Amino acid sequence: MRKILFVCIENSFRSQIAEGFARALSGEFVEAYSAGSKPSGTVAPAAIQLMNELGIDISGHTSKGLDALPSVEFDAVVTMGCGDACPTVKAKQRIDWPLDNPKGQPIEVQRKMRDDIEQRVKQLLETV
Repeated sequence: MRKILFVCIENSFRSQIAEGFARALSGEFVEAYSAGSKPSGTVAPAAIQLMNELGIDISGHTSKGLDALPSVEFDAVVTMGCGDACPTVKAKQRIDWPLDNPKGQPIEVQRKMRDDIEQRVKQLLETV
């Protein structure tokens, strides 16, 4: 089973959505995780709402830091718009998705980001 980690700064929106898509789209072939370099402690209500629009429930997710992750080597670590703010995690492959922070953006902008993340996760699942 492949292990994928999605990391953004707050682990509130981008990485939570990516984890939700990876879990929903990969079945039992992938273990998906998300974390933040400076976790906010909450999942953004907008992220939960946007995923519910597609029938994916992430309301049980929690915002967590990198120290809450299992001590494993991930098959892929995807950083999402945090660049150097994301500490190094053991991984076979590192990918950076330059995504802006959606915090405070209109729901239409956040919806476009969700759809962009969905496409990126689908492509990632084909290669990992």
